[in-house]
Amino acid sequence: MQGEKANRREQIMAAAAELFAHHGFHGVGIDDIGAAVGISGPALYRHFRSKDAILGEMLGSISDFLLTGGTARAEAGGTPEELLGALVRFHVDFALDNPALITVQERNLANLTDSDRKQVRALQRQYVEVWVRAIRAARPGLGERQARSAAHAVFGLINSTPYNRHLGDGELADLLCRLALGALSAAG
Repeated sequence: MQGEKANRREQIMAAAAELFAHHGFHGVGIDDIGAAVGISGPALYRHFRSKDAILGEMLGSISDFLLTGGTARAEAGGTPEELLGALVRFHVDFALDNPALITVQERNLANLTDSDRKQVRALQRQYVEVWVRAIRAARPGLGERQARSAAHAVFGLINSTPYNRHLGDGELADLLCRLALGALSAAG
């Protein structure tokens, strides 16, 4: 039964992400989310205490996923260039696989409760620091502030994917990787 409940929570968050991405957080009600997963709006309260809780868990879980994945790549070893390539590819793959989550993250961070926003921001800062260390290892002449700015610039490039669907995913992924690595190369 626990697996079914976890699966239902994931279904609810996926449906909510699509709805929030298309209609905005305030444009979506509990009944809309429930209808998207085939249950009544009030039945959602068996899984989440509120719409705010759905958003908090959604953005918290993607921030944790990115941090965990970035950290795993950093700990895997290899040259600094290989690590940058692995981080870029990881983030590109995430962005292409989850355009609704990218959109929700971009547009709805301010809609989080204070405690959820602090948690998400802390995870995001840690993820950025994984990139900063990797960039500085690959580009030793860059200072910390420049490396952080470069990381954010690359995130902006990669996270533009919900608005760029002129190519197939494979071709777009390769292009984004080349562009991101080129930008990081130019930074150093």
